[in-house]
Amino acid sequence: MLAYLLELREWRNNGVVYPFAVFMTMVWSLWIIRILLARRYKPWKRPWQTTTSVIIPVVDEPEDLFRSVLQRITEQRPTEVIVVINGRRNPVLEDICTDMGVDWRWTETPGKRNALRVGLAEASGEIAVLVDSDTIWTTDTLAELVKPFRDPEVGGVTTRQRILDPGRSVLTRWADWLESVRCHYSMPAMSVVGTVGCLPGRTIAFRRSILENCMEDFLGEKFLGVFLEVSDDRTLTNYTLKAGYKSVYQSTSLVYTDAPLELRKLAKQQYRWARGSQYNTLRMFWWMLRHAKMLWLFYIADILVPFVLLGTFASWAVAVWQRDKPGIYNQLPLPQTPWHALVFVLGLAAFMSLISMAIRFGRHFAYRPKDMVFLPVFMVINTLLLLPVRLLGFFRMAHNASWGTRADSFAGERTRSPLVVVPYLLGAALLFGSVMMSV
Repeated sequence: MLAYLLELREWRNNGVVYPFAVFMTMVWSLWIIRILLARRYKPWKRPWQTTTSVIIPVVDEPEDLFRSVLQRITEQRPTEVIVVINGRRNPVLEDICTDMGVDWRWTETPGKRNALRVGLAEASGEIAVLVDSDTIWTTDTLAELVKPFRDPEVGGVTTRQRILDPGRSVLTRWADWLESVRCHYSMPAMSVVGTVGCLPGRTIAFRRSILENCMEDFLGEKFLGVFLEVSDDRTLTNYTLKAGYKSVYQSTSLVYTDAPLELRKLAKQQYRWARGSQYNTLRMFWWMLRHAKMLWLFYIADILVPFVLLGTFASWAVAVWQRDKPGIYNQLPLPQTPWHALVFVLGLAAFMSLISMAIRFGRHFAYRPKDMVFLPVFMVINTLLLLPVRLLGFFRMAHNASWGTRADSFAGERTRSPLVVVPYLLGAALLFGSVMMSV
């Protein structure tokens, strides 16, 4: 933010155009467009009656939690509930399903995608509702979720999602803040144009015919020579959009989920999401460019921002250490000692970034004003955790790896492809370009 404002000043006063300033102007413009679109969002209100098949893949869950999940779902009377236990047998979960009168199947093949295939084969409802096994529904989650399907052009719908008891720790507050940003900005904005790029998988609904038509590709489609299990929700959203349907957000359908309480688990979760999001962006690159240009811009900016930020940090550090003060910093009273100058620049940049975050995410802080106190911590987590995790996820997006956060889940296929080097080469080029752009 600091470099951007200084470069804008030079741009306006002296006509010097900095590539970094041009890029950040584009990013802020996209953010303004997102806000303007989000203001136009309205949830569907007219009731809609249809048949629904709720499919719940599960590996292992605490007994009390899983029983509560099923109870809240069955209370809303879907046409059918199908639990698919995948991996090794789990007699406890089987008994819970039997006690509650819920249909269940077991497949020894671990992995959520295969479990969805098994559940879909048993489903009969017009709408297939896919639910994570630790997701808590609220009153009328299902009735609200199916309302957008009144529009025959709508193929997929997602819910508003929040974190259970976010005040437990800084990490749960941060996770809830991320969900709030999506629910207040990204998903309403893209729902207005019918292209929510990723319908988050805690609870999503699709027309069953869409899933049946794409299931073969869903189970085996490769990226750079390898099959990737991660990001099943984004992948299904891709198929929905490519089939010509809209993907939308229904804010009145609310669910709660848990968030990792340990930093290591949170990092693994974010790494899995980063890999899945970015490989799907590259997979859908040309389709989005032709058919959903706004979505293309949002996702490309999402990939580029971490590289640009890292390049900016690197150029600052080198310039300060070499006592080669860039022209835009001439008006700043930088100390002569390199380390003091570096601390000064980073501190001022952090302060400006805090102001930027407070402006951009005002809706969340209006909803949870106490989180303003944690804003500096959120910024530290974004910089020291999310930034490197997203970069690592980009470089390793073509690596065949496990599900990442659950034991006995999909472990990855033992296959390798020489194309695994492509993200490394592309990432190196982006990093080099970002450094040169910031010099």
